[in-house]
Amino acid sequence: MEVTRPGGQGLTPAGSCFSCPRMSASQFTLVSPGSRSRFGPPFRGCLDLLVILAGLLASNANALDWPRWRGPDLNGISKETGWLATWPADGPKQLWKANVGIGFSSITVSQGRAYTMGNQANEDTVFCFEAETGKEVWKHTYPAKLGAQSYEGGPHATPTVESGRVYTLSKWGDLVCLAADTGKPVWTKNLARESGAKVPTWGFAGSVLVQGDTLYVNVGKAGMAVAKADGKILWTTGPEPAGYATPVPITVGGQAVLAVFGSKALFAVDPKTGKELWQYPWKTDWDVNAADPIPQGNDLFICSGYDHGGALLRLGGGAPSVAWQNKNMRNHYNSCVLLGGHIYGFDEKGDLRCLEWSSGTVKWSESSLKKKDQQGSVMAAEGKLIALGPNGDLAVVEATPAGFKAISRTQVLGGKCWTTPVLANGRLYCRNAAGDLVCLDVKGK
Repeated sequence: MEVTRPGGQGLTPAGSCFSCPRMSASQFTLVSPGSRSRFGPPFRGCLDLLVILAGLLASNANALDWPRWRGPDLNGISKETGWLATWPADGPKQLWKANVGIGFSSITVSQGRAYTMGNQANEDTVFCFEAETGKEVWKHTYPAKLGAQSYEGGPHATPTVESGRVYTLSKWGDLVCLAADTGKPVWTKNLARESGAKVPTWGFAGSVLVQGDTLYVNVGKAGMAVAKADGKILWTTGPEPAGYATPVPITVGGQAVLAVFGSKALFAVDPKTGKELWQYPWKTDWDVNAADPIPQGNDLFICSGYDHGGALLRLGGGAPSVAWQNKNMRNHYNSCVLLGGHIYGFDEKGDLRCLEWSSGTVKWSESSLKKKDQQGSVMAAEGKLIALGPNGDLAVVEATPAGFKAISRTQVLGGKCWTTPVLANGRLYCRNAAGDLVCLDVKGK
């Protein structure tokens, strides 16, 4: 029995399909030094070859995009290599800065554009920027209350970009489909109003998961499925308040399963029908289950705050068994990453920690990034952690159980920084709760 996560959905860049010209030796014209060059078929062939190479480079760049929450493989890990991890004393160069309004939406990057969300004057706005320059390409705004309740408020979910469309979910259940090139609405639905699902205490927070022709969202007791074409609800799982995590697709014994972290339990549902396959009770204070489950092999790691802790679940034919459970990692709202048999993430008391996957044992704990028991966020690339502390302290850290080792560190933002940073195509994006978004140049030589 094996549990695996499907790979990321590929985005095919426009114009990436070329025909390679075949040139025989007779097509080439030898030109002696100093003689007048002749522009004939060989020259056009070279131009075609340059176009091909450019297309391949563009295709490779798009492969390093970050088109959805937690990246192409939904694990918080980028495949990017050769990026600049060692920075000068004043940090990497800032390419651009923008303000996108209050909120905690992270950034997605697809085909040269960057997307995020924020709230201003009780309106949510989806922004699209040129990734390289920060020039605003378009924005789409709709009414949405700020919803500040013991925190700043604003949207939580991150835009999902897939096949020329952008999908977003507001904290009030507004599911919006936009054209990626223009920002014009394709369709809009309020899932809470249409299905009768209750809005959780702090609003819906999970991002939209696209699988084939279906969108999956953490709305209702154990998730909901919606048709990608028109937003029609395909199935629901009950009106009870949802959890705050994004649905995670896994495969158990050859069967596709959707792992949905609900408000009171982890649910495994059939993605085709929404039928509950099993549930594992997981009750926390305030019903906050926000960190995405992490699968590997036959195991699934779940983790929550409010002093609840984490557990490694062993999956089989029915309800899971527990390999271990402790309070060594308590993710309040941001997910961990799994690298080399170890879990890295921020505990709710603010420490950046490393746990052994197989046992849950703490290998090290670092407090220098914390601020008043607030938690930061982490992603990974090329065997390194990119950690953003809650006060805007950005660090590159070796992902090793041997101990905390910072490679680079700099202050990039002020205010509250709970949003996960994103590395894509040599650019590093960070934002704070007030909506200050910075793009940093970390391209390698």
